[in-house]
Amino acid sequence: MSKRTTILLDKELYEELVKESLRRYGTVKALSKVLNSILLETFKGKREMLRLIYSEKAAKTTCEEFEKFRRELSRRLES
Repeated sequence: MSKRTTILLDKELYEELVKESLRRYGTVKALSKVLNSILLETFKGKREMLRLIYSEKAAKTTCEEFEKFRRELSRRLES
């Protein structure tokens, strides 16, 4: 269910949303659709990241093991 609200946008941000609305839908009357899709994409990524962070882990490691792994990986990337 959609909710109606008012937001205040910087001029540059508003102009970018207008351009994107014209590009996607051919009209400036689709600002809400554009903004909704951008916000959903943004929050979807964050929700997925939080799910991964707080999910049950398949492997366990100590801080020392992780630090050893990190150093080895860094060494490989530098060479």
